[in-house]
Amino acid sequence: MRKTMAVWTVAILGFMIGWGAAGLAQEGAQAKPTPEAKTTAQGKAEAAATTEKPVHAYRLDFSVNELEDGKKINTRQYSLNLNADDANEIKIGTRVPVESGHEQFQYMDVGTSIWCRIGERPDGVALAVRADISNFAIPDQGTHESRPVVRQFKINASTLALLGRPMVVGSVDDPNSKRQFQLEVTVNRLR
Repeated sequence: MRKTMAVWTVAILGFMIGWGAAGLAQEGAQAKPTPEAKTTAQGKAEAAATTEKPVHAYRLDFSVNELEDGKKINTRQYSLNLNADDANEIKIGTRVPVESGHEQFQYMDVGTSIWCRIGERPDGVALAVRADISNFAIPDQGTHESRPVVRQFKINASTLALLGRPMVVGSVDDPNSKRQFQLEVTVNRLR
């Protein structure tokens, strides 16, 4: 009888230990966080919320200045609004058909295209600009067999802009005249 009692006691203890272990395994699978883990997770979420910086909007005013012998003779202006760490483009012009074969045409863009990207830095606004400006040559600058000649200049620049101050980001000389073209930008933060 003692042997039977001992066997049953061991069996019941084994069953209880197994049952308890299964319950712990199931509880571990559900992974209830400890108070320390809750505090760490809350701290990380709060830190992420405080380090997320606000988005600022900017207005960029571009001027394409044409100078002759150092004197400004023409200016064209373009503006766009842009969020920090974003890019955008202004494009205006004409699509001109150009004969590419017997009665076949391709189209060429003639006009102004200005692409810009800005980013905020502690010492100013990081600015990257690509400008492609083209137009038809005036008649005394030549045509080719009654086809118009297109003049073009491109400026690719990156710099650090100071708010509210106009700055020339690039300039090119016209090889056929005493003219110079400048791309100027003024960056202002919007409220």
